[in-house]
Amino acid sequence: MDLLTKINISQADFKIDYNSNLFFIGSCFADNISRKWTDRKFQVQANPLGVMYNPLSIESFFRKILDCNKDSWDRWDYQGSLSDEELKEIIHSSREYIAKADVIFITLGTAFVYFLKESGKAVANCHKEPAELFERKLISVDEAAKALRNIVTTLRQINSQVQVVFTVSPIRHLNDGAHGNNLSKATLQLAVDKVIQEFAGNIAAGYNGVASCKPNIAAGKSSAAVSYFPSYEIVMDELRDYRFYAEDMTHVNAVAEDYIFERMLETYCSDSTIAHTRYVEKFMKGATHRIEDTSSLRTKNFAQLQIERAENLEHVISGLDLSEEKEYFGKFI
Repeated sequence: MDLLTKINISQADFKIDYNSNLFFIGSCFADNISRKWTDRKFQVQANPLGVMYNPLSIESFFRKILDCNKDSWDRWDYQGSLSDEELKEIIHSSREYIAKADVIFITLGTAFVYFLKESGKAVANCHKEPAELFERKLISVDEAAKALRNIVTTLRQINSQVQVVFTVSPIRHLNDGAHGNNLSKATLQLAVDKVIQEFAGNIAAGYNGVASCKPNIAAGKSSAAVSYFPSYEIVMDELRDYRFYAEDMTHVNAVAEDYIFERMLETYCSDSTIAHTRYVEKFMKGATHRIEDTSSLRTKNFAQLQIERAENLEHVISGLDLSEEKEYFGKFI
């Protein structure tokens, strides 16, 4: 007897392993899921300028990363407060990482966007400024699709081989009201589907140029160059129970995040890579063991054993880097 409706997710045409460079950007859900990959020692960069919930702000981020001009940024483009040097370093490191990224996961949170009344600029973060400074608007499917289309074309200019995976955050924005939240999520889903179909059609037609109407995806390359992962649908259909939510009954809890991560592993990783993650998980449990007596022989032996285990895993798993853990345990020898 089936007691849930399981979402059918096709295997991706590409594979993620420990040699892959993964970039996550978007809502707080992007932070939470990226941490699952980071905790298992995959190579990850996530939300270098803080969370971004709407398509227009994410589009602006990538466009400005392409321009690589620090002076084009202002405080409305990122979370928190940054000095000029800090911002310059983040822009530079993000550009370098995106240029070598294998997969970019873009998590869309809402189609409601705050615009500065003074300039009409879409803001990534309001910095708790007075509400009268902003106009809040639900963007249309076409406006959202235009932003997503521009994101992909911009990314392909930075990195012609990158895989782009869109997903919609399962975290409900109930401040918009239940109906407003549904309209927002539906807008994002329709926009993503529209853009994926456009890029798939351009691939089939054999387009190979760089133009806003003809995205730069090489002829014959799989349509999975732009794809969708159903995080929202997994929570709404498979995990449709409040035991998978945090105390606020809006955010999903750790159990739900773990389940979504497992579905991602099944979708993007081979059986051997999934097995490797299990080995790394087991090692990391020991690596996070709290050491109380730092000078005892027992601690020294334990640390030496952990270093040997790390070196063995690095030998077995191509691309795995446990240098941080080895350095830590080296202090006790």
